[in-house]
Amino acid sequence: MLQISQHIAIPDDEIDMQAVRAQGAGGQNVNKVSSAIHLRFVIQASSLPEGIKEKLLALKDSRVTKDGVVIIKAQQHRTQEQNRADALHRLRVLIKSVIYAPKKRIPTKPTKGSKQRRLESKTKKGQRKTLRGKVDY
Repeated sequence: MLQISQHIAIPDDEIDMQAVRAQGAGGQNVNKVSSAIHLRFVIQASSLPEGIKEKLLALKDSRVTKDGVVIIKAQQHRTQEQNRADALHRLRVLIKSVIYAPKKRIPTKPTKGSKQRRLESKTKKGQRKTLRGKVDY
């Protein structure tokens, strides 16, 4: 069971993981050992709450396909167990990013001192520019 938060968990049977051969350099061993993990998670068939499902489907992420399947390929580590843990961690982070909404920004007004400093700097710049004009003798 993959624990996302205190109230949200995903059963293991909803996550499909397959061991595949990793890409890239690695010598002779890379041709024999399937150490990379290919994780597939179908959003619509999952037991996640509907609101989270909708947010996941609306994500503009390359890991989420048009059919609503999250595909994660983990091949950074040398062992299958480490890659499996990495894939599950990345799925957990993806779902957590959708759960917690960012705080709304409360617009603030500029302080009286900042308004005064701004106006003073404007007058100084204006005076400097008038001094740059033609000089009458």
